[in-house]
Amino acid sequence: MKKILSLVVLALAGCVEAVPPASAPAPLAYNSAPAVAPDVAASNFVSVVARMEPVIERECRARNAATNCDFRIVVDDRPRQPPNAYQTLDPNGRPIIAFTLPLIAEARNVDELAFVMGHEAAHHIAAHIPRQQQTALTGALVLGVLTAASGGDAEAVRSAQDIGGTLGARRYAKDYELEADALGTVLAWDAGYDPERGAVFFTRIPDPGNQFLGTHPPNARRIETVRRTLAGLR
Repeated sequence: MKKILSLVVLALAGCVEAVPPASAPAPLAYNSAPAVAPDVAASNFVSVVARMEPVIERECRARNAATNCDFRIVVDDRPRQPPNAYQTLDPNGRPIIAFTLPLIAEARNVDELAFVMGHEAAHHIAAHIPRQQQTALTGALVLGVLTAASGGDAEAVRSAQDIGGTLGARRYAKDYELEADALGTVLAWDAGYDPERGAVFFTRIPDPGNQFLGTHPPNARRIETVRRTLAGLR
């Protein structure tokens, strides 16, 4: 079961990656700005953390009084990391939002950083990790029991549990990403940023399409979620 829980954590630990796009989603109202200088990128990140963290923690406490809302926003400076941002938990259950240095450099403005930060925070606020753990464990249990009942040996049962856990973890993965996009839009807006401008980030990452059991929805659908949420806020 530990292997299955690891799959759940990994599902949210590579949440936003920026690499050359495979195909372009629907055009946005803003053009993508050019890359910024390293000192500007660093300054942008520091300023976004200062504005976003209190908004994120206030929203977290308002929605989940019993949840640990003491966010820690860090820079993952390990060498050779891809542009990436992710949400995870420390051993004590404290929520962590991590940005790799290449992602900070890739962000073209404070709105993109704020939107990504809000998206990652939303995963914790919406309890996506424990919800995925539960569906993963259910999938592992069901498929393992069915395999055992059909006469499978111990190795077959273990294999079935792995498959069931993976299927369970991915069952709602796309829905969780859209939920995080919507709440991330609200968080960025409440902090004074422009989520639609921030969502230009989606035009520079691969479009996963609508793959069966994929972990992320099509980019165009994510952009539409941002626009729809923003229309309600406006």
